[in-house]
Amino acid sequence: MAAVRAEKSQASAADRALAGRLGREITGDVFFDAFNRGRYATDASFYQIVPAGVVVPRTMDEALRTLAIARDDGRIVTPRGGGTSQCGQTVNHGIVVDFSRHLNRIISLDVEGRSCVVEPGIVLDDLNRQLRKHGLWFPVDVSTASRATIGGMAGNNSCGGRSLRYGTMRDNTLSMDAALADGTLLHFGEVPRDLTRVNSPESGLRLFRDVLDLGEREAAEIAERFPEVQRRVGGYNLDALVPRNAPNNLAHLLVGSEGTLAFTTQVELKLWPVIRNKALGVCHFGSFYEAMDAAQHLVKLRPIAVELVDRTMIALGREVAMFRPIISAAVRGDPDAILVVEFAEEEQADNLARLKQLGELMADLGFGWDKPQRKWGGVVEIVEPALQTGIADFRAAGLNVMMSMKQEGKPVSFVEDCAVPLPHLADYTERLNAIFAKHGTRGTMYAHASEGCLHVRPVLNLKLEKDVKAMRAIAEETFEMVREYKGSHSGEHGDGLVRSEFHEAMFGTRIVADFREVKQRFDPGNTLNPGKIVDPPKMDDRALFRYAPDYRAGELKTVLDWSAYPGAGGGFQGAVEMCNNNGACRKLEGGVMCPSYRATRNEKDVTRGRANTLRLAISGQLGPDALASDEMAETLKLCVSCKACRHECPTGVDMAKMKIEVMAARAAKHGLSLRDRLVGYLPRYVDLASRFAPLANLRNHSSLLRALFEKFAGISARRALPAFRRDTFRPDAEAFGPADGREIVLFADTFNRGYERENLDAALDVLVAGGYRVHVPKPPDYARPLCCGRTFLSAGLVDEARAELDRLVAAYAPFAARGVPIVGLEPSCLLTLRDELLSLRSDETAKTIAAHALLFEEFLVREAEAGRLSLPLGAVGAKALVHGHCHQKSFGAFKPVEKVLRLVPGLEVTTIESSCCGMAGAFGYGADTYQASIEMAELSLLPAVRSADRDTLIVADGTSCRHQITDGSGRTPLHVAAVLAMSIKCAKSSTDNSSPTKEEAHG
Repeated sequence: MAAVRAEKSQASAADRALAGRLGREITGDVFFDAFNRGRYATDASFYQIVPAGVVVPRTMDEALRTLAIARDDGRIVTPRGGGTSQCGQTVNHGIVVDFSRHLNRIISLDVEGRSCVVEPGIVLDDLNRQLRKHGLWFPVDVSTASRATIGGMAGNNSCGGRSLRYGTMRDNTLSMDAALADGTLLHFGEVPRDLTRVNSPESGLRLFRDVLDLGEREAAEIAERFPEVQRRVGGYNLDALVPRNAPNNLAHLLVGSEGTLAFTTQVELKLWPVIRNKALGVCHFGSFYEAMDAAQHLVKLRPIAVELVDRTMIALGREVAMFRPIISAAVRGDPDAILVVEFAEEEQADNLARLKQLGELMADLGFGWDKPQRKWGGVVEIVEPALQTGIADFRAAGLNVMMSMKQEGKPVSFVEDCAVPLPHLADYTERLNAIFAKHGTRGTMYAHASEGCLHVRPVLNLKLEKDVKAMRAIAEETFEMVREYKGSHSGEHGDGLVRSEFHEAMFGTRIVADFREVKQRFDPGNTLNPGKIVDPPKMDDRALFRYAPDYRAGELKTVLDWSAYPGAGGGFQGAVEMCNNNGACRKLEGGVMCPSYRATRNEKDVTRGRANTLRLAISGQLGPDALASDEMAETLKLCVSCKACRHECPTGVDMAKMKIEVMAARAAKHGLSLRDRLVGYLPRYVDLASRFAPLANLRNHSSLLRALFEKFAGISARRALPAFRRDTFRPDAEAFGPADGREIVLFADTFNRGYERENLDAALDVLVAGGYRVHVPKPPDYARPLCCGRTFLSAGLVDEARAELDRLVAAYAPFAARGVPIVGLEPSCLLTLRDELLSLRSDETAKTIAAHALLFEEFLVREAEAGRLSLPLGAVGAKALVHGHCHQKSFGAFKPVEKVLRLVPGLEVTTIESSCCGMAGAFGYGADTYQASIEMAELSLLPAVRSADRDTLIVADGTSCRHQITDGSGRTPLHVAAVLAMSIKCAKSSTDNSSPTKEEAHG
């Protein structure tokens, strides 16, 4: 079975012929290999269907050419955007066409008319970033806005959290241009029922006439069988065709059709003015039932949204570092549920008045902070924009917060978004919980209480037959209850493979026959995404599951500690399977994740694509030894180990740590390349090289040697390597500063010690000036200097890294045991003590070292906040532009950089909103990764540095970051320690009141 699902064997002759023709006739990517096909075999549902091939067209003409070629070859075609569908809409056999990489432009914008025309691959957040400067936005604000494409949103008839005011995707789609399966291009928009003056070919007019006739013929049945709730996105929108809706907008028939009727080429959207003022009321309830019952009353105040967050989500959110302070500020006591009520009127005074009315309404409903649990509650008012944004981010991350459970059972989407009329919501949720309990599970609930559409997920393990049977029983009983309330079983996320099977029970035999008639009329050859809406498979057909009946991860030897997770490899399997394809790693701005994807827009180069490949590899679906294969190395080649996913992935997928496992497996099977040896063993030879620095640096000054290094060691000839120096950091004492000063240990990392000792000298000056007793311990064996093992880990040499860390722990343990902080300058090295050290050693000594490891700025901020920091600081300039190291951001350690710099008198500190610098240790030096490195830097970092005036200090703590900035801009960045040392020097130069020279300050 596994071999059938994603075989590594040679493609069939027919597939090779098709791939060859596609490759000749289009310039975009054509993938027919097992690894790439496997990456497109899943979406955010629990299904997996391996396509025959994948095409990533560069132009819409190429997309249409792909459709024609596939049709000629008798293949089905599935259009795909961000691949985040939760019901299996974007997986199928045949050819998958990825619109997201290239087909993502705004074609036209009418600011005055508040409309725009876009290509289907444009991402919602990207669209809104471009619209915002015109005071407009597209308000179907789905929680996946950072990766959801407009084409995918149209396919699913997406809704978003504010549909109470703005409506659904259907309500905001003015027209669509699309190709039928036979290649006919048509414009779908508003038409009169007699089709007069409709500019369309004769075949298009016949199609329009046929579907309008169907709408007239079935008007009574449609009125009888279609649920009267706004959140109804199931089936085809036949109600768009009935005479009472004349003139009829035929685009609304395509909206929600899940790529089964036509191949969308462009979408015309209705735009709205941006929200300028907001106020939130966080309504607390001691009883979940009472919260649900209250929703019908709260909407009478005309908010734009009422969003549910239940007890489970609050508890899980408190375990996530980025959400903990938000929950602390917004949530009072221990509520069973909260309803976040959002007002967004033009004038803030109106919003504040609504907040007051909200508090009064809650009191009228009998809620109070002093009441018994069932009626305990009240309103926490949130008017601060930053906290409002934090709450919105937490709510948007709801699904993925739920999915972060580190266990085999996960909340499963299948009764995910049923919608019922608000008066029934409380009874519905109570009965739903009883259904879950009946089948031995529990559910999580959150989202759109204002619409009676809750995102409900029972916790199940779909690797188990008993849980699959429970899923089907829960679905049948839930959908029957929804019908009883005259609700909709598809309230937001569409039908796909999950819910299409149940249309007959929901709509009746006659309406389902109408669906089939529409599909036949549009796509008689069943070419476009078959199996969705019409003639679907059983929703519990395990042959279509990501975890099919024969799914197994073979036992594998791992080198790091994965014991927090279940499964093979000491938990490595469970860690890999935490990826649920939610696609948060596909965001293009904000945060750091995923820098390589931002540069390439290639599914292979995103955290999700890598995790999918790892899952397929360890379960044998990519053939034997896939983990150590060249294809796997290629999959991870552009992973810069930035650790952003560790912090920003909602389910905590740590690809940097997983890459170490792959590198270790590859090193064990294939040995090391010369480049891996040069990089990995750097700490062992840097001191020797420093003694012969002029000779060791010869390569940088010889084009011949550069070419030879590129040929034999894979190091780009376009890069100068860091220059060795004879005067490395070799302190002549083991302690500095006053004997009675507060103790700290200064961790002299390999990079600053060997290449930029002035940073360590500066740090010593600053710490001694602050009155600290600074220890620089030598290793117990008095051999080579201490090292964290970071370079060894990057090459997969885990045993060597462990040996280095053992030496470091032995040296620092006596200090940590008595509470002495261990302070470092290089983020990637110091933070190894808080991360990888604990994956290699679980003893108390290692844990104590980790607990006392602090970055230079973290230590100083802690001291300042405790009132213990006393530094004589003087002005060094007017402005500083700061780039944060990826690991600082991953560990929440970047804010202290900003805080410390703001201690310098008169210094205006601005942070560059940047992802990874692209250098990432040795990554930027690779001949095969140099270009990707530059592309990452050019996204935001280098343009920001180049645009800064010459008097602005450029600050970057990371050694690699500083080198990238220098190479790409000609500017010489400074470590924060150097800036503070300059500031102290200025303060002490009181005799001539001088400032540092421009050379000192700006390079």
